[in-house]
Amino acid sequence: MGDVAMTVPVLRAVLDQHPQAKVTVLTKKPFLPIFSELENVDVFEADVKKRHKGLVGLWRLYKELKTLRIDAIADLHNVLRSRVLQKYFGLGKTPFAQVHKGRTEKKALTRTKNKMFKQLKSTHQRYADVFAELGFPVDLKKAKLLERVQLSDKVLKLVQQDAKKWVGIAPFAAHEGKMYPLHLMRGVIQELNNTNRYKILLFGGGTKEIQQLEGIASEGENVLNMAGKLNLSEELSLISNLDIMLSMDSGNAHLAANYAIPVVTLWGVTHPFAGFYPFGQPMDNALIADRERFPLIPTSVYGNKLPKGYESTMETIEPQRVMDKITAILER
Repeated sequence: MGDVAMTVPVLRAVLDQHPQAKVTVLTKKPFLPIFSELENVDVFEADVKKRHKGLVGLWRLYKELKTLRIDAIADLHNVLRSRVLQKYFGLGKTPFAQVHKGRTEKKALTRTKNKMFKQLKSTHQRYADVFAELGFPVDLKKAKLLERVQLSDKVLKLVQQDAKKWVGIAPFAAHEGKMYPLHLMRGVIQELNNTNRYKILLFGGGTKEIQQLEGIASEGENVLNMAGKLNLSEELSLISNLDIMLSMDSGNAHLAANYAIPVVTLWGVTHPFAGFYPFGQPMDNALIADRERFPLIPTSVYGNKLPKGYESTMETIEPQRVMDKITAILER
């Protein structure tokens, strides 16, 4: 979801800086709501499990897309499916540009020996480069973010609106090396709860995560679990109304950043240098594990490689440091 969410500021910039452009986004059904606030954007569902599965399904998808009379294709994914579509669109000589993922530079950044530890091009800029190749250059410094979404009665009733500031917390990540230890996160949440100045809203997904979040929510009167209670559209509207989001290096950070919500991110075995930092967020909002103790950081781009002895990287980010960063932003 993170990669998908990161396309939003770039698409907004393309549309704002090239008013003559019209964009059709091809994506999977679960991600459709991510683009709902973008004007002059249509969304086309890729049903890769059924209708558009395999080479025959991708041919069917190509034929369906062809009816839209598309002038150019911006491939922001560059995976096997999109490369097959490139071949199909090549039959009609439709201009087709693909994102350059910078795999060589990322390997140099994450290798254990002769590591090239430096800031790489952001994924947002890589996406923007694709549009530039097609004749739609954009200045991301001028990119506008999404506006706050009006909350439905259902969401307002669930959140129990009051005068407290809303702190979103998404404590989970796809890989262990990217996730702040839950016992430490519980401490942060309890400290925020004890101030009685904030309402803490927990985000996540999956049956096991929902159960864990329900348990955490039961420990504080100002803590509410949102996981499993809202669809993605409702969740996005709620995120757009937060005062701050605390997240791992994960999709929720990008979803919040798209609405210009201050985002504090926690980084374990991954690092912002790989180019996946939330759009428009000050680097001061990134709390990074101690590289002096764990010099192999980043061990991988996505956090799926956890070297022996690196299980405790996240513990070098002290809960008080997290608390101080959150309260400093909220009281600013």
